[in-house]
Amino acid sequence: MKRLILLCLCFAASPALADPPAGFEARVEALRQQLDVPGVAIAIVEDGETVLARGWGVRAAGGNEPVTADTLFLIGSASKAFTAAALATLVDEGRLDWDDPVIEHFPEFQMYDPWVTREITVRDLLVHRSGLGLGAGDLLFVPRSNIPRAEAVRRLRHIAPATSFRSGYAYDNVLYMVAGQLIEEVTGQRWEDYVVEHLLRPAGMLRSTSNEPARLATPDRAQAHARLGGPIRGIGTLRILDERESLAPSSAPAGGIASSANELAQWLKIQLAHGALPNGEGRVFSEEAGREMWDPVVLLPTRSSSGPMAVLDPMFSTYALGWSVQEYRGAKIVSHGGAVFGSLTMVAMIPEENVGFSITVNSEEGELVRGLFYELLDHYLDKPRGDWPEKLAEMKQQRIAAAVAQLESAEAQPAEVGPSLALDRYAGTYSDAWYGDIEVARSGDGLTIDFKSTPNMGGRLEHWQYDTFVTRFTDPGIEPAYVTFALDADGKVERVTMKPVSPLADFSWDYQHLLFRPAAE
Repeated sequence: MKRLILLCLCFAASPALADPPAGFEARVEALRQQLDVPGVAIAIVEDGETVLARGWGVRAAGGNEPVTADTLFLIGSASKAFTAAALATLVDEGRLDWDDPVIEHFPEFQMYDPWVTREITVRDLLVHRSGLGLGAGDLLFVPRSNIPRAEAVRRLRHIAPATSFRSGYAYDNVLYMVAGQLIEEVTGQRWEDYVVEHLLRPAGMLRSTSNEPARLATPDRAQAHARLGGPIRGIGTLRILDERESLAPSSAPAGGIASSANELAQWLKIQLAHGALPNGEGRVFSEEAGREMWDPVVLLPTRSSSGPMAVLDPMFSTYALGWSVQEYRGAKIVSHGGAVFGSLTMVAMIPEENVGFSITVNSEEGELVRGLFYELLDHYLDKPRGDWPEKLAEMKQQRIAAAVAQLESAEAQPAEVGPSLALDRYAGTYSDAWYGDIEVARSGDGLTIDFKSTPNMGGRLEHWQYDTFVTRFTDPGIEPAYVTFALDADGKVERVTMKPVSPLADFSWDYQHLLFRPAAE
């Protein structure tokens, strides 16, 4: 009984403070300049009304076109809630159910394990409990791909699980890709078209896009930026990334929506109203579906921080259908972050206060996005301001310094042994069942590598130690990897494995899941 009382107290509503924090707009601009972020856009809604929607800075570093409340930003994985909502519209129509087996509507779909193939449901696609490892299969569309979505989905049958089915949580993108393909199988419409016709436009999100051609045709859009050229990503020169290669079309259901502060405000109002339109004239999805999408399904491990950061640790954290649902300082928070290389997003709500907000930036300064997320939560929960952006920035610099030191230590002390073979004998085409081919070739006095399923992903291989080489990609935005050749008893290459060089590499660089063998096999 005591536990029940504590849980009820945990989510007891407190009076919301009206309007954003005093001086908030000046605070955002000061942080933007301090952290050297090109552009920021923020929307805040309270009690069904937009109380703030505006931009700061510029769409592209070095330019003078301002970010406005209508500037489109790629919102990355915050798109997952849109894919869940698109499925909700089909549930409302009786065309599928959350707990239907996927193969009931998509008979060709297969996972690695036949039993999982038979048992995995529509709900399972959305909650990261399939048994796949963290980020498994992301190289099917990171950083870009020439593999169509249907083919990428077909290749999932070759990705071995890391754990048993439904035994735990590991974030993935590839099953949201399956969810997008499932929508096409049920409706005959591509995910991109269905989402626009049945979700974005009915929601009044008239400028938001679901595909790259539509986004690139919109003049008022933010350019993505990253700090490259240093020993690891995150330090070095701020560069504008090639927006034509920012997102593989196959991955759109996991991260392909682009939206603005004004239109994310509309999305927040609809979410807080469980599907009802702000004008009271209809619904995008049913109230039942709205509540279902917020209903926790999978329990996540919680952090155990020390010092001033400990207050940020939730008592519990869960994942629902396209949303994270967790406790923060006694309140229920429904949120989802988003990251596409060069752009970051946070969409968050405090349901008991009827408050929601979105934060988007066109760079990779997560300390600004995450820091303002906590700052706004503290304001609406009537807590003291914690200066979280500054504290997270300091923590980030410490992590970067530690990673650089680790990397420099490793690179400074490789064994001066190898390679075992003449370089010509490493050359060849190697195949991984789910990714496809790489080609290692002799070039001058060295080797090159080319990832055939990823356009413009290639470069030099530099010997490191033994039979391990390091990739030096032509595209500086691609994370380097160790490439290790394993030899058989006859001295022939039997397999090739990889792992990221940087200790801070994003999990989507899932080189460690690859196992290449000579293509002749």
